Amino acid sequence: MKNTHIQSEATLDTITGSPSKLLSLLIDIKYLLKGKVLVANVLPVFTSYWLALYFTNESFIDNWGLFLLTMIGSTLVISGALILNNWYEVDLDKKMVRTQKRPTVTGNFSLKSVLWSGIITSIIGLVMMFFTTFEAALYSFLGWFFYVVLYTFWSKRRYTWNTIIGSVSGAFTPLIGWAAITQANHIVPIVMFCILFIWQIPHTLAITLKRLEDYTRAGVPMLPVVYGVPVTIRQNLIYIVTLLPLPFFLIVSLGWFFTIFAIALTIGWIILAIKGPRAKDLKKWAQANLRYSLIYLILLSFVMILLTSPIMNS
Repeated sequence: MKNTHIQSEATLDTITGSPSKLLSLLIDIKYLLKGKVLVANVLPVFTSYWLALYFTNESFIDNWGLFLLTMIGSTLVISGALILNNWYEVDLDKKMVRTQKRPTVTGNFSLKSVLWSGIITSIIGLVMMFFTTFEAALYSFLGWFFYVVLYTFWSKRRYTWNTIIGSVSGAFTPLIGWAAITQANHIVPIVMFCILFIWQIPHTLAITLKRLEDYTRAGVPMLPVVYGVPVTIRQNLIYIVTLLPLPFFLIVSLGWFFTIFAIALTIGWIILAIKGPRAKDLKKWAQANLRYSLIYLILLSFVMILLTSPIMNS
């Protein structure tokens, strides 16, 4: 009976195209694209696109084709950059526990196929962005260039300020979405750029503190590896505090509710950051900071979208 059962499962896999292999492939793709990182970068593109429609009195329905081009194109550009990062950093990923499941490490994807996938995906994404506006395409390229060339290829293995360069890359995302509709010289995308730039630094520092052993083992010169944990905790707090005045610049555009909400979110993060020097469990505290940073980004984006939705302004 046991052999019959095994044969039945094998036959089922053959008929259905091996669901287990398909699932494994999807999981590998998720790790290759760094799923959470991809979503965190695409969300500001969508948010700023939505806001640009609101501030230019444009209809979403009238611009649905442009929306698809912008979202698919920017997602492909970001994906291409992440794929190339995985291709180049495979030697580091082999030394780090948190990256052991990436298909470049397991060997499920060949390095040659990953390299070409990254190149082709990046090119297709950039070409699609050129069919939106030149400015949106330019911001897409700059974000890709900062992440792939200046961060991945040049600074990450050399300097502790690689985090700052990587943060510049991610900060271009709101400019991309806005520029697809109109020029990004409005106060809203500029402030969003500043928020995204600053936000990414404590977000990344939380990751490095949580995975300090990994980065030390791999020899990556992240701030806590080179200058120690106390310095990193202080820097983490400083960057979070610098987020505090930014919502005031959006009072006229988004109103007092958003400003108060954003300030309250930042104060909550500051309170959490202050606990760092006295934290008995560094990893637990770093994980809490990491989780809070993601909640911060999601809630800010959600409130921005909600306040400019037709329901709230009807």
